[in-house]
Amino acid sequence: MSSSELVRTTPIRDRTAGIARWLSDTEVGHEEGQAAEAKPTGHRWWQVMCLSGLDYFSTLGYQPAIAALAAGALAPLATLMLVAVTLGAALPVYRRVAHESPHGQGSISMLERLLPHWKGKLFVLILLGFAATDFMITITLSSADATAHIIENPLTPEWFHGQQVAITLVLILLLGGLFLRGFHEVIWLAVALVAIYLALNVVVIATAFVSLIQNPAPVDHWWLNLTAEHSNPWMMIAIALLVFPKLALGLSGFETGVAVMPQIRSNPGDTEKRPTGRIAGAKKLLLTAALTMSVFLVCSSIVTTLLIPAPEFQPGGAANGRALSFLAHGMLGEGFGSIYDISTILILWFAGASALAGMLNLIPRYLPRFGMAPEWARAIRPLVLVLIGVAVLITLVFEASVDAQGAAYATGVLVLMASAAVAVTISAKRKGQRWRSIGFGIISVIFLYTTGANVVERPDGIRIAALFILGIIAVSLFSRFRRSTELRTTSVTLDEDALAIVKAAAEDNMVRIIAHEPVRLSAARYRHKLAHAQMASHLPEGAPVIFIEIKIADFSDFSQDLMVEGVTRHGYKILQASAPSVPTAIAATCIAIRDQTGIMPHIYFRWTEGDPVRNLLRFIFLGQGEIAPLTREVLREAEPYVSKRPWVHVG
Repeated sequence: MSSSELVRTTPIRDRTAGIARWLSDTEVGHEEGQAAEAKPTGHRWWQVMCLSGLDYFSTLGYQPAIAALAAGALAPLATLMLVAVTLGAALPVYRRVAHESPHGQGSISMLERLLPHWKGKLFVLILLGFAATDFMITITLSSADATAHIIENPLTPEWFHGQQVAITLVLILLLGGLFLRGFHEVIWLAVALVAIYLALNVVVIATAFVSLIQNPAPVDHWWLNLTAEHSNPWMMIAIALLVFPKLALGLSGFETGVAVMPQIRSNPGDTEKRPTGRIAGAKKLLLTAALTMSVFLVCSSIVTTLLIPAPEFQPGGAANGRALSFLAHGMLGEGFGSIYDISTILILWFAGASALAGMLNLIPRYLPRFGMAPEWARAIRPLVLVLIGVAVLITLVFEASVDAQGAAYATGVLVLMASAAVAVTISAKRKGQRWRSIGFGIISVIFLYTTGANVVERPDGIRIAALFILGIIAVSLFSRFRRSTELRTTSVTLDEDALAIVKAAAEDNMVRIIAHEPVRLSAARYRHKLAHAQMASHLPEGAPVIFIEIKIADFSDFSQDLMVEGVTRHGYKILQASAPSVPTAIAATCIAIRDQTGIMPHIYFRWTEGDPVRNLLRFIFLGQGEIAPLTREVLREAEPYVSKRPWVHVG
């Protein structure tokens, strides 16, 4: 066999400007399924845990206040239910997702396999819309929340007040600047921030427990209020279940934990198709993060509920959205409280880093492969600039309001978690794992209920998510249209029979090829096609010819490797292959013949009947249509020099 690589990437030439060279010198990972040996590069799992933990652990900044506001005296019980769902539902689901989708696509990759052709592509775009809602709003909301902590600190200068939008934009731009500089710095900064933030939380929570031990009066007061309001234990559980959807943001770190998996170091000898070291590291990451966060959530909920007066949790109250900060200032003084605030501000601001890393992994693995984003979207730095630009726009639209973005954030998180639960349920059922499929099915019901309750209570979230989905679909289809005439075949391999046919048919240093639709394969049809080419396109009689037949594979795919086989049928020599698009496959085969044999192909067509606009749409979405002019256009874009371009004849 002989293979020709036809990847059309823009070379970085010496005359390329320095900024362009800098923007395009880094690319995101390998394609899924690549068999090449993966080098043991990347970071240790605990370092990547700190990156995903920026999103997960930062919820301590607001989760205790959310629980107290939603459940009142029942907040510790409601938080225990959240922890039960975390350890008993979310953790098993995402450990399985990490095992079956180790390249960071998560449940999107697992569900993509269920639907063929354009249905699957559209489904992926919808899930990517929810992922974009989750990750992009994480960037903007956490930056806005960090800004709120800056403004609410008692030591902040007065002139900072009223500058919410400006401060949030500065934080977002600084985050983008860090990613443009390099990912290594981002990882180590994440490790430092998480370590400091968790240590300060340990100090605050431990001090609060010591206070409760020395003076148990708040415990007695809380118990009296609890039993007075809720004398029936079953009623307490029912109320805790009802308010659970409001606490579900405490689960937000799992999706980012899977999304940043490609940053985990693989073991020597691992392949990209099965990176066992990365999978094992991701499972450790998820387990450690879940256990750590569970302990902090329960302890923080207890001390804040018992020690902070209920009115302070209400909107406008001093503990609203910052319960642990309230305790830090009140119990350890303004100095320590300000240090705690600085730590909270930094981790909230940097929580967008894990979300940005997730988007930098998801987009290059889907949209360019679907033909729904330019090839430069595989490079990290240009994509960072685009995503930061979107974050700036979102901040301006929502005026850096945390409350206005909260519904969209919750919707994105819960839809992705529900899709992950459904994906692992289907996976377990297909593999004959009955009891696991039942267990995951129950988990799916829990997450679907939580998602539905959130949508009903906060419908603005699904509306905002719908805008993200429509935006991604519109941009994707426009990109697919613009890129439709690219040489979309990544490589062409001619088998031994195909090479022999090509060399045997060479006459006057050219190969004459007749395009034939592989529908009617009778001898009479081949004779008719040959006679038409001789009459309409002045193909010399008696000259050796080859027929080329392209069968449509998955027409929704954008590109693939092309395997060309040589066969003989009714005495005629034929090159046949399967591809997503007939014109691009014919053009790629002609260029491969030229490159591998040095023989110039001449390809003969007949005009296609029908409306030109309809034929163009059939080409874009079905890979067929007006074959002759589209093949010429693909060749024209692929080969700028006319003298080196295969000839196209149409009659």
